[in-house]
Amino acid sequence: MIKQSTALVLLAAASLSGSEAWGAREEHTFEVSLTIPSRPFYVIPAEPDWIHRPQQLFWDYPKATLGSLEKNFDARHDSSAIDARLLLDPFLENGRPGEIIQLRVTFNNVELSSHVLPRQVLSREEAAAGKRVALKIEPVEPVGGYRSGNYYGNVLLMFSASTPGAE
Repeated sequence: MIKQSTALVLLAAASLSGSEAWGAREEHTFEVSLTIPSRPFYVIPAEPDWIHRPQQLFWDYPKATLGSLEKNFDARHDSSAIDARLLLDPFLENGRPGEIIQLRVTFNNVELSSHVLPRQVLSREEAAAGKRVALKIEPVEPVGGYRSGNYYGNVLLMFSASTPGAE
């Protein structure tokens, strides 16, 4: 009798655990990533992913003028000021001779150029505290006005830490 009761208890336990084994199950796997910038020096876009995509300057039909582009950057350097310069003259072109639109580029309200040494865009104090600053790209209307067409170009910026003591 004890053997039959033990067998019945084992059979009931097996059937109960068997129904648990056949229950529904879902699993989800996903990747998570991030970039933690170096604390001593960084100049990174505040809004993610825009810098890797072409940006468009929009035509203002009522005013018959070309709009500008403004994006924010977070910048920091713990031991000196931050300098910036353009690597090439910034312009838009459509492939037709003489139809070029020059671009004016400012960072933290400092106009940048490719023809001069890097210009200080954040003082040592601003850089040490860290600051969100604006990059502005504005078209310069050509003599004779804008000509219709599809224009393309690049803006190449370089940021560097000032030599300590040279600020």
